[in-house]
Amino acid sequence: MALITQIPKNSREEYRVTRDEFQGHDLINIRVYFASEDGEMRPDGQGASFRVSLLPDFMDALSKAEAA
Repeated sequence: MALITQIPKNSREEYRVTRDEFQGHDLINIRVYFASEDGEMRPDGQGASFRVSLLPDFMDALSKAEAA
């Protein structure tokens, strides 16, 4: 896993964008991480993964969302 960035969500959670490989597929993951009782940041069930080849489509969609 290669961490690309962390974005605060609130005082206890953050979004993490990573680049991973899973079963031979190059993926971008956007996941919510939370501070567990032991102080470690752990992923929860929220998030999305998509193939790196789809990144231009997601970038276009995010640009449209920002302009809206």
